[in-house]
Amino acid sequence: MLMSISGRRRPIFGIAMIFLWTAAGRNAAAQVTGADPSFAAPSRSQPAAQDVPEIQLAQPGSPGQAAPLTLTLKDALESARQNDATYLGAVTDARNAHEDRIQARAALLPAVSSTTQELLTKGGSILETGRFVTNDGVHVYRGWGVLHEDLSPNFFTLNGYRRASAAEALAQARAEIATRGLTVTVTQYYYGLLVAQRKYGTAQQSRDQAQQFFKISQDREKGGEAAHADVIKAEIQLEQQQQILEEVRLAMEDARLNLAVLLFPTLNENFSVVDDLDTAPSLPSFPDVQGMAVHSNPDLKVAVEALRVASADVSAARQSFLPTLSIDADYGIEANEFALRGEVSGAMPDERRLQQNNLGEFVTFNLQFPVWDWGNLRSKLHQSEFRRQQAQVELTSAQRKLVRDLYSSYNEAEVSGAAVDRLHHSAELADESLRLTALRYQAGEATALEVVDAQNTLAQARNAYDDGEARYRLAIAELQTLTGAF
Repeated sequence: MLMSISGRRRPIFGIAMIFLWTAAGRNAAAQVTGADPSFAAPSRSQPAAQDVPEIQLAQPGSPGQAAPLTLTLKDALESARQNDATYLGAVTDARNAHEDRIQARAALLPAVSSTTQELLTKGGSILETGRFVTNDGVHVYRGWGVLHEDLSPNFFTLNGYRRASAAEALAQARAEIATRGLTVTVTQYYYGLLVAQRKYGTAQQSRDQAQQFFKISQDREKGGEAAHADVIKAEIQLEQQQQILEEVRLAMEDARLNLAVLLFPTLNENFSVVDDLDTAPSLPSFPDVQGMAVHSNPDLKVAVEALRVASADVSAARQSFLPTLSIDADYGIEANEFALRGEVSGAMPDERRLQQNNLGEFVTFNLQFPVWDWGNLRSKLHQSEFRRQQAQVELTSAQRKLVRDLYSSYNEAEVSGAAVDRLHHSAELADESLRLTALRYQAGEATALEVVDAQNTLAQARNAYDDGEARYRLAIAELQTLTGAF
């Protein structure tokens, strides 16, 4: 139940006339009769829905294709931001939240509008005043400029605007989370392709080494310097390396497809990536990383802004128990003819027709306050308080989770960074070991098993080194989701 107290006072002040009623009438007619092309029915010759685009594959180096694009990690990130649906959805939410804040600010300001009405009533008396008491004559014309303002508790506390600002900050923090998450995904796919290409090169080199070893073993068998078992072992090694090469080629093609789907609006494989695995950024000290996480962590900011939104909802629920004052100031015409000056319709026929000024103004005050609503407002207050309590719990949980993730991500980056140097040294040792073992085999001082073992060890060491560099890059990207770029 709502109780309303209204008051009307004629005329109390003059407000400059700001609307032309004839122009307003033409605008209204144009809105009614104007055709909007966006609502036009589809013709029979055109389909109602857009055709599904045909998927075309662009293979690198295909005849008739342009030169392949050369992408750096920065280029890949920029391209992904233009095509990833999840990221663009978060950005759209942030833009909508910005518009909501603008609308909340506009809601605090007075609203100005115009209205034009013509009330036609059948006459039935000598004076032709009409049959309905709400009409002060047979023809009543209204052309008003209206100034409206709601003086609610929200107007004085700015609670609605503050909530919209907090919601905008919340949406922007979520967009930042989406940005950093997309960075991790692109980094993983980008360096996944680079590692696959490196492994393909390693597999080709291993296959070539196996072919050379097979030839050497055959030559030594012909010279009576090696047994036929060495030739068999060398041939088995060659077949295995050929199979590994095919598997690695398949993995490389899959990695290229994964990155192509992420980067381009149409499936395009005609691109190459810049190999910068050897130029990874250095890891800052932990105190510096901790300071960046405190000031730049989007998950923590989301929890803080969610608490602000929930607190604003509680304030709004409490303010709904208070009265609201609405003010409407009207200036214009309400007369029996649409003119600035007109005749007095109540004059007798034998009297001289009197002229009167049709322009006037009046103000309406409406005071509204709740009396009884069966507990609806109090229930909404309880709901908002429950959400605020949950937001407080989520904030403390986000703080604890940030500390845990920060230590975990930093330790991962530190360990993977140190492992890169060791893996690089191991690859160099494996390469030297294979060279020496091959020389010893040719001199008759090593067995075929030792050569095969040295070849496999070199391939494993190189692959481990490539995986280690990619692991460090991914660890840095995941750490930067907590701290921002460094």
